[in-house]
Amino acid sequence: MVKQICRLACALALAGLVLSAHGQTMKPAKAAGAAPKAPYYIDPTVMDLEALVPDPPAVGSEVQKAELAELHRIEAARTPEQAKRAKEDEDDESIFAYKTVFGPGFNAEALPVIAALGDHVKNEQSVAGAALKLVFKRPRPYQTDATLHPVCDLTETPNSYPSGHGLTGYLEGLTLAELVPEKRVEVLARADDYAHNRLVCGVHYPSDEEASRKIAYVVFGYMLATPRFQRDLAAARVEMKAKLGVK
Repeated sequence: MVKQICRLACALALAGLVLSAHGQTMKPAKAAGAAPKAPYYIDPTVMDLEALVPDPPAVGSEVQKAELAELHRIEAARTPEQAKRAKEDEDDESIFAYKTVFGPGFNAEALPVIAALGDHVKNEQSVAGAALKLVFKRPRPYQTDATLHPVCDLTETPNSYPSGHGLTGYLEGLTLAELVPEKRVEVLARADDYAHNRLVCGVHYPSDEEASRKIAYVVFGYMLATPRFQRDLAAARVEMKAKLGVK
């Protein structure tokens, strides 16, 4: 155990040196005892997500080594434009990241009802995802491999699994696919792209994103069964039809 702690500490120190060289800042760990988000649609007490999610690949396992190799491959092929888009997605966790599907009129100013719905959906990610991150405490890729060169915000907290951005993107995508089923293929493709950009950033493993996708379907299925979510969906459909002319 002592050796493992030392290895992790050394990896974090090396990562800090790399960050300084690239002008990036490491986010400090959140203060212990911070109040968790209150659920809006789901009831975490009846959703045993931990039992449904497999453990992440262990540090040093063949699967983890293969994932690191994949991240190095993505980094080697990463273009400035890809890095720019990945950073833009990191900065926009709102439902309006899907303006790439619905056009520039899909924005918070024009669609306040959908903006509120998106905030509530993102909140459920914070409830479900944050709890699982505390359970698994998986180190980020750059915390175990200091030869990676991530281009997005970093953290010193071991909270890689599942991906919060990935879970947010999938929950928002499933919500929009429910609202506008004729755009389902394009929306879910955008959700996959949004999740993949966390790999382009160099801050998550592929299995982090896959876990987020699976969790999103479970959480979204629960949300669909709640009257509150159905009421909010109905109001959002009215706004989408009135403002964007969707069916």
